[in-house]
Amino acid sequence: MSSLSDQLKNLGFEASEQAPEDASVADTAIDKSTAVRIQRQTKGRKGKGVTVIFDLPTEAELLADYAKQLRKQCGVGGSVKNNTIELQGDQREASKAFLEQQGFKVKLAGG
Repeated sequence: MSSLSDQLKNLGFEASEQAPEDASVADTAIDKSTAVRIQRQTKGRKGKGVTVIFDLPTEAELLADYAKQLRKQCGVGGSVKNNTIELQGDQREASKAFLEQQGFKVKLAGG
């Protein structure tokens, strides 16, 4: 039996080679010196509390990745909106611990 790439070539598909991503560029682009703020909000949410994380780097892929990891770690739903991450419920302490592990300076904002 021939390999998958051979089978694709027989069907007329060419395997395209992707350039490896430069990891050093991704590391230098992330500014972890500014403090990330974590706040619990209920206003305009019909009394339901959410945890909102502000001042993270604004790269869409990075925000989506952090949101996914936070949702998984906290076991709750959430989303990325307006360059912030929103998690359902009061997840301030768990979010703080996760972001500090990632190297961010974290401040709990509000009440």
